[in-house]
Amino acid sequence: MTDGTGFAHIPPTTLADVLGRAQVMDIGIRPLWSPTPRVAGPAFTVRCPPGDNLMLHAAIHRAQPGSVVVVESGDVDYALAGGNVCAVAQRRGIAAFVLDGVIRDLGEVREMGFPVFARGVIPIPGAKAAAGPFDVAVRCGGVEVNAGDIVVADEEGVVVTPHARREEVLRAAEAKLAKEAGETLDAWEEAHRARIDKILGAQGFEG
Repeated sequence: MTDGTGFAHIPPTTLADVLGRAQVMDIGIRPLWSPTPRVAGPAFTVRCPPGDNLMLHAAIHRAQPGSVVVVESGDVDYALAGGNVCAVAQRRGIAAFVLDGVIRDLGEVREMGFPVFARGVIPIPGAKAAAGPFDVAVRCGGVEVNAGDIVVADEEGVVVTPHARREEVLRAAEAKLAKEAGETLDAWEEAHRARIDKILGAQGFEG
């Protein structure tokens, strides 16, 4: 499986339980409009230096349909993209942007329904001068992302499954979801209380 379609029904919360903190982007990378649908797809990775957005603008013409364009930038002073860039990305079938940076034209983006996960909004655009390679390892929201890694994002956050582990992680996530679906709240509460009481008891807590 090279695309993210098998992951579309897996919540980020479940993937986070399976993968751990290292694969979860920080809370600054969040959906910029609500309700944002869950997105899942292979990463198309780009680096943009502070103040420049050239390679994201180039990426929308090169990323395959279904891709999630993931950008390392770390810049909150200049917008990486605006309404037209998001519109073209949407028209070309790109699933979403996940940006360690900011955008502009949020009203347009919200109206067209294109999912953007980023650090916020600013009205000033970046320059277009710094060329660089595509599909390189990037760091976004504190997570290393490689081309083809599976990115799953919704209002709960953004989780990255390494490409080499996608089948293993998908099986574990599906098993977890199936187990949870067959468990009543009463059963969960009973098991939860027993587990918490055991931990408290081991620490000598009484009460």
